[in-house]
Amino acid sequence: MTDFTIASFNVKNLIAADQEYYRFEKYTPEEHAWKEDWLADQVFTLNADIVGFQEIFDKAPLQEVIAEADRRGKASNEDAVPDRNKRYARKAIFRKLAYKDYTSAQLAFAPNLNDGEPGERRPGLAILSRYGFVGKPEVIQEVDPDLVIPFAMMSGGDGGSFRLDRLSRPILKARIPVGKQIITVFNCHLKSKLGEFTRPDEGGQPPEVDLVNYDPVGRALGSLRAATRRMAEAWVLRQLVVEEINNGNPVIVLGDLNDNDNAVSSEIIAGERPFKNYAWMRRHDAKKANDRYSDAENEIIQEKIKAVRLESCEKLFVRKSLRDMVYTSAFGGVFESIDQILLSRHFTGGTNQIGEMSYFSVFNDHLTDGSHDEAPYNKLASDHGQIMAHLRLWDA
Repeated sequence: MTDFTIASFNVKNLIAADQEYYRFEKYTPEEHAWKEDWLADQVFTLNADIVGFQEIFDKAPLQEVIAEADRRGKASNEDAVPDRNKRYARKAIFRKLAYKDYTSAQLAFAPNLNDGEPGERRPGLAILSRYGFVGKPEVIQEVDPDLVIPFAMMSGGDGGSFRLDRLSRPILKARIPVGKQIITVFNCHLKSKLGEFTRPDEGGQPPEVDLVNYDPVGRALGSLRAATRRMAEAWVLRQLVVEEINNGNPVIVLGDLNDNDNAVSSEIIAGERPFKNYAWMRRHDAKKANDRYSDAENEIIQEKIKAVRLESCEKLFVRKSLRDMVYTSAFGGVFESIDQILLSRHFTGGTNQIGEMSYFSVFNDHLTDGSHDEAPYNKLASDHGQIMAHLRLWDA
């Protein structure tokens, strides 16, 4: 058997010191040192075999974080790992404290095609793998041909369409050899919940951003635009996932989906959840009222849906452990999971199962609820919790 861990970590705006990423936003050398120190602690604590990072502006600062995590891991091993010079040399439990460095690991970085000048920067993604990669990881951001989603009027007729030519952030696709398997990993960061507003023809800022002259209807329309774009991006990812599964490849999707497991974009990526029994359902081509799917057809439908469906590690863990709640985001009194690790059926059941999830870890002690004055928002730590799935391959 091969045990391995895979994690998702939105680091929140990792960039070098004195680099303006968003308008008027940058880190002083002291702030950057603090952020690098904090991130290195988190990477060291995760100690994951595969990590998908989001909100990476440049590769070099992430490499520095990983190198610092390795330095701390080496020092920790000297203290914690048993040897003949330590009194607890025979206590095997301490071996679980061992840190495995990333000296031989590979790091793939996906820059954002929408990246701009200082003040108008846009972050990309990265995947760190102790197992390396099979082939060169693929960066997907351009949508070619354009995704065109047509609509019809409820009363009939053409209702226009939505067109998507580029994702707001890239998708990073990597094939990773683990044990005797090659697993396709997708790292993603879907469109944020921030409203998307159109600029006036004469130039200047969109009127909806003026909060003194608050426009609730205009801001709601901005949220609609953002949600539509996020769901379209989810569909692009879903298409890539289904293609991999149909090619017989195990798939893991991870990243910041910017909604929880019950929201629409998550459902699009994961696929439909099958009904318990389709034999009660009237057939799509029914000729009479009681013309329903047969038991045999129910089995066919169930298998087709389950074969390409992804399951949330969080939900699998909640069902196993009977925990009430997992959250990776706390903002304004709202606690939710917007970061996910999703598994293909190869890890959850069926004739092609190659392994299973044994545990699920959430690192959210650093999150503060901005609705309380005693818990101010800290731009240097991440506003996301890290999540990690513990997986076991059977290597049969």
